[in-house]
Amino acid sequence: MPRYLIAALILLLPLSSPAADKLQTLAEQSGFQRTGRYAEVIDLCQRFAAQYPDAVRCETFGSSPEGRPMQLLIASRSGVLDAAQARQQKLPVILFQGGIHAGEIDGKDAGFWALREMLEGRQAAKALDQLVFLFVPVFSVDGHERFGPWNRPNQRGPEQMGWRTTAQNYNLNRDYMKLDSTEMQHMMGLLNRWDPLVVADLHATNGAQFQHDISIMVEPNHGGAETLRAAGRALRDQVMDELRERGAQPVPFYPSFVVYDDPSSGFKDGPGSPRFSLSYVALRNRFSMLVETHSWKTYPVRVKSTFDTIIALTELTAAKGAQWQQLTDQADRTSRRLAGKSVPIAFDATDQARQIDFLGYAYTRTPSEISGQLMTRYDESKPQTWKVPLYDQVQASKQAQLPGYAYLVPAAHADWVGAKLALHGIRARPLGKDAEQVSAQVYRASEKALTPHSFEGRQMLTVKGDWEDYSVDLRSADLVVEVNGNNGLLLAALLDPEAPDSLLAWGFFNNHFESKEYMEPYVAEAVAREMLASDPAVAEAFNQRLASDPGFAADPNARLRFFYAKHSAFDQRLDLYPILKLDQAPLP
Repeated sequence: MPRYLIAALILLLPLSSPAADKLQTLAEQSGFQRTGRYAEVIDLCQRFAAQYPDAVRCETFGSSPEGRPMQLLIASRSGVLDAAQARQQKLPVILFQGGIHAGEIDGKDAGFWALREMLEGRQAAKALDQLVFLFVPVFSVDGHERFGPWNRPNQRGPEQMGWRTTAQNYNLNRDYMKLDSTEMQHMMGLLNRWDPLVVADLHATNGAQFQHDISIMVEPNHGGAETLRAAGRALRDQVMDELRERGAQPVPFYPSFVVYDDPSSGFKDGPGSPRFSLSYVALRNRFSMLVETHSWKTYPVRVKSTFDTIIALTELTAAKGAQWQQLTDQADRTSRRLAGKSVPIAFDATDQARQIDFLGYAYTRTPSEISGQLMTRYDESKPQTWKVPLYDQVQASKQAQLPGYAYLVPAAHADWVGAKLALHGIRARPLGKDAEQVSAQVYRASEKALTPHSFEGRQMLTVKGDWEDYSVDLRSADLVVEVNGNNGLLLAALLDPEAPDSLLAWGFFNNHFESKEYMEPYVAEAVAREMLASDPAVAEAFNQRLASDPGFAADPNARLRFFYAKHSAFDQRLDLYPILKLDQAPLP
């Protein structure tokens, strides 16, 4: 039976009780043509708790920059609705996060629907006995209220929806590492308090037109702890099998073409960097699922696909949760004993591809008279199976070596770095006593490149260089971040300067890579003449550079800087990453 007919029939099923009828969303009442405003979320959160007082609690876990309460529904038939009790009883916790991009709002309406069906015993009847179900209907609550009919021009329905970013114009699904937004800081508090075993982030894609209606991606799989990857793949595959049984056509990768707008280029798989929910949660040694319904499917179909995913994942977590917890406990123990070890900090697919059958539509690629560029046009009346390459052989593309003892954050940065680390669940402490001539390692950048434009409000920095031995005097207010006892995988991702989403990469330390002092040309001229006259090695090096590097020879500033860089006036701290490595404790 076609998927759209299944969705239509579901909408016609009667509710089983008058009480449940009061918990219908505007989406259900409108046949999934519309979605409600945020006031509905606040009202439904309270109504669910009132209707099921023994099984549901409604909480506010933060307030948005515009002052809206961030709502959390906690549901369980186990008698446990408290985070501390859930941890004490080792009860699996699953978190469904809707509306991180508030225009992609399928998860909000599907989540309320699925939770009601489970509480009424019509779906996943016994699952709530075995776990705690957390539901954030809308993460980007201010973005949700920037409501309009064309906020998602590449999406079919609902009639109106929220906006992609927050009121402060943050894309929350780029903020998991840097934690700039108020909303993400509150989400970190929720993750630290509840420590969910599984987190599902509910989205809708942009992109091309094709038949597949949903993508299910899970980590650890390509990245994250190696001991969790097999279980992550099995989790993904079992949910996809259940979705097929329910009439869906899922794929296990994000369906974005390798070459934009060119279906023949195929697809590339991989975990992405930890700025995204999928990889960030995996870095915490927990199972992460990215759910992407296809935006060109109608809203009833997309909500039904998300509903089915919520039910399938909840049932699977109830059945496998205890087993998964044993695996994550072992991964936690391993990641807390990584001092001196090398760990992966970036992943990428190799150039090895395999051909797959992908359910698309007939299409043409012809020049556009509007834009003048080659454009793909799809014919949805002509289903077609594409044979395209899939690059899914993923491997670590970059490693970092953790210090033998700790990272050392200087006092000048201790307050804000310490606050960031605490939000990530990483413990740090002040050194507590001054120490002189401590052996450490410092990272010196030999290459650096700033992005030409800001991204998420930050000018990002990429560096290449090496760690070198360094002797330093330490202050009592310096911050010690021991590797053992903390999650070394997450620690390296945050503090290694070459990690793609490190604090350095996000521009927090750009000042240390900017030259502040300088030597006037007339001074540099005199210094250069003195050096050339007194140091034959400098003269030889200068003359060789002139002969071998035309760009250098033609650049007066570069020629003078050659001598300034060799002078004692030059800033010896320029291009030094201020966070140090310690291979042993600096104090007895």
